[in-house]
Amino acid sequence: VCLPISRSAVPHLCPLRPTMDVDYDEDAPQEKPAGRKVKGRGAEEDDRYAGKAGKFESLAQDDEEGGPARSIEGWVIIVSGVHEEAQEDDVFEAFAEFGDIKNLHLNLDRRTGFVKGYAFIEYESKAEADSAIKGMDGQALLDSKLAVQWAFSK
Repeated sequence: VCLPISRSAVPHLCPLRPTMDVDYDEDAPQEKPAGRKVKGRGAEEDDRYAGKAGKFESLAQDDEEGGPARSIEGWVIIVSGVHEEAQEDDVFEAFAEFGDIKNLHLNLDRRTGFVKGYAFIEYESKAEADSAIKGMDGQALLDSKLAVQWAFSK
């Protein structure tokens, strides 16, 4: 009688148990590729990002380097040093004499309700914006000295 405990590790020594030929190469796991398997976005190459990715519209470039840059709709200047009690009408009247103002942003502090101290003013033409900068830079508005310059530069 074969003892299953002592001879189970060596089946050919026990005549009562049938032996089986096994080819271990058939079920062997495939070799993994070298390195770490990357999961998630970018794991395999796909054409999801092919095409116009990273290509953006741009504005027409001037020949000059540096200087002011035109926004999408016009020429924007920033006015700093605006008095906290100034109203939008005060700023508009002071800068309207230099040209037609397309847009004026006078941001308020949420907590106090007063002006934060700066304003963005947009003109249609570069000449109007430039004359506003030259005319109002260093001038006083409601006892506050203004600093006026281009909001965007190249």
